[in-house]
Parts: sequence; structure tokens; C-alpha cells
Amino acid sequence: MVVKTSEAAFCHSPMLVSYVFTQFRNPLMKVVILSGSVYGTAEEVARHAESLLKSAGFEAWHAARATLQDLQGFAPDAFLAVTSTTGMGELPDNLMPLFSSIRDVLPGEWRGLPGAVIALGDSSYGETYCGGGEQLRELFIELGLREVQPMLRLDASETVTPETDAEPWLAAFASALQG
Repeated sequence: MVVKTSEAAFCHSPMLVSYVFTQFRNPLMKVVILSGSVYGTAEEVARHAESLLKSAGFEAWHAARATLQDLQGFAPDAFLAVTSTTGMGELPDNLMPLFSSIRDVLPGEWRGLPGAVIALGDSSYGETYCGGGEQLRELFIELGLREVQPMLRLDASETVTPETDAEPWLAAFASALQG
């Protein structure tokens, strides 16, 4: 899913998003939010997602510098990853240590859990557009996570409000977790 400014304005209704988020309550479901950011935008989207998921009754947790041990201690029931992409199509430096640790260990207790990815990028970079998000999707596949929502691609050349533009997708993610 690619959100363009005109599409986001059409499908974004604060009342609709608020209604959707208040309809889903599962206080036992723990959602961990991983994030990697080059300039801070992906972390802003991750913090906004955490707030929306908490208001929907989930126990959401986001720590920008989380370690594998932090994640295992939280014992998540679901995963959300929010990442930007470097100009070379890679994950941001601040996410690489966690990414490498997870890939090295591949914790078996996460197999079968639901997960999804929000990728931020700039389509003017061509083939590397949202490459960081694709790397996280591949990691989720290696972990055996179930993709419950197609990856959201937020294009920096099309939007200046990624937090807001992600809201309808996040509402659908919350719904899918309740599923």
C-alpha cells in the first residue's frame, strides 16, 4: 500500500479512525514496536502508533534502542516494525544492532505471531525505495511471523504527514490483530 497525499486526505477521517481504534479492546495483547530512523521521522510514526494502539486497548511498547533481551523480556504477542531507509536502500544504523541480534538468534517463541511493517522511503531513489522495510519483512519471514497486513509504504516525495497518513493502516492493523 502506497499512501499519496491526495489518497491520505480522502481516506483519513479523524472520527472514523477514532471510532475504529475505540472498537478494539484486548488488554492482554502485547504489541512490540521496533523502529529505525535516519532523521527521526520513523520514530515519530512509531511513537504515534504506540499511542494509537494503547488507546485501542493494546499493551504497546516502543523503545527506539531496544535490545533482543528487552524484546524477550516484554514477551510480545505481536510485532510492528516502523523503519526508514537509507539512500542506499539499507536499514538505518540505529536499527542494525537489534536486527543483527534477532537474525543471529531467530527466537523460536515468536514463530506464528502476527506482524506487519511500515516502511518510509522516497520513491525518487528507484529500486532502493523502502528497502529497509523489505529487509524487515524478510526477517519476519525468517522468524515465522504471520504478516497480517501488507507493508505500508510511505513515500516522502508524496506526503509530509506520515503519522497521520499511517492512521487508517494502523486501524486496519489493530483490527487484524483482533481477527
